[in-house]
Amino acid sequence: MSHLIAFEPTRTAAQARLAEFLPAAGRYAAERNFVRPGNDHVARLSPWLQKRLLLESEVVAAALAQWTFPAVEKFVQEVYWRTYWKGWLEQRPAAWTRWTEAVPRLRDGLRGERRSAWEAACAGRTGIAGFDDWARELVATGYLHNHARMWFASIWIFTLRLPWELGAAFFFEHLLDGDAASNTLSWRWVAGLQTAGKTYVARADNIAHYTEGRCAPAAGQLAPAAFAITEEPLPKVAAWTEDGLWSAAAAAGGAGERVGLWLHAEDLAVEVGELAGEKMASVNAAWPTGIAGRAGWGESVADWTRAALGDGATRAGAHFGVVVMGGATDDLAAELVEWAKTQGLRRVVAYRPCIGPWLDEGLAAERALGAAGIALTWRRRAWDTELFPHAGRGYFPFWERVKAAG
Repeated sequence: MSHLIAFEPTRTAAQARLAEFLPAAGRYAAERNFVRPGNDHVARLSPWLQKRLLLESEVVAAALAQWTFPAVEKFVQEVYWRTYWKGWLEQRPAAWTRWTEAVPRLRDGLRGERRSAWEAACAGRTGIAGFDDWARELVATGYLHNHARMWFASIWIFTLRLPWELGAAFFFEHLLDGDAASNTLSWRWVAGLQTAGKTYVARADNIAHYTEGRCAPAAGQLAPAAFAITEEPLPKVAAWTEDGLWSAAAAAGGAGERVGLWLHAEDLAVEVGELAGEKMASVNAAWPTGIAGRAGWGESVADWTRAALGDGATRAGAHFGVVVMGGATDDLAAELVEWAKTQGLRRVVAYRPCIGPWLDEGLAAERALGAAGIALTWRRRAWDTELFPHAGRGYFPFWERVKAAG
């Protein structure tokens, strides 16, 4: 098992880890596939990036400030992967809703040996070298190296023959960087659904090589080949050019209008970027107590996310010069309506969450605020506005557009 890794849920810790990693960024391409104790040779920035305690643009700019583009192209490319997955899922939200609907149904349908196999996989008791270590490491640390995630998913699906949806749920329960897009779509890719017919099959020799002999499953323990998994085609939503949210965002409000900020745990560096120059009369960073259960997060993920929200709230309050409102609440929408009324707000502004648990909370709040006569103005970061529309097909056409844009 890898050494325990500590991820402090603060922007300061994120910046420190980025600074620590940058001198090694030029070696990333050569070493990234190795899975080592502690995994110091990879960036391990994903928990902070997922909450936007650290912005993707900041990471890319920092890498290119120290290295030439060819030296860090592979690392930069990996940063853009998270953006690609998000943009792809925004255009095909049915991939998320199908998964969320399937998980409880599949879990409840497990019987006999199949349920025992699922329980053993989650507990790291399969007897498969490597796989059991990664299951326990995930639960203990909230993190797994990306290569280990791929091996784990492949063994879960093709060797243990367990539903990919339940594997994605196991990851989402425990990963501190659990992202609706990256997690769901990566599991779909291993299963052969994301790119039709293209599966990922873990090989014993590959695992032994890239773990430098620490994990060496017997070749006969692993499935030698994949099997086909099929689904109905996913519908695609309207083109981005037809959605005003993706055009240049209007100002938050008119002159003299009291505007408040709703801060949520998908964008926790509001003092940087598009909203930083706005005048906010108040900030609300309430924590919806039921979100962990609705999302399927484990206790560690919920606690880390709430602590990260607290860090973001402290910085937002200091930046805008206001007292941040909102503690734990059973009804976020009602809390935001009451806050807006008490503060005399005419409008609430927020970065729009991407497809996933926080968007569900945000849309409920939008309906409640609207019914109370208070507008909720969604904003997007320029990074997303520019890049998401290009994520309609495969990653490499997307990447070519990124490089062409300079």
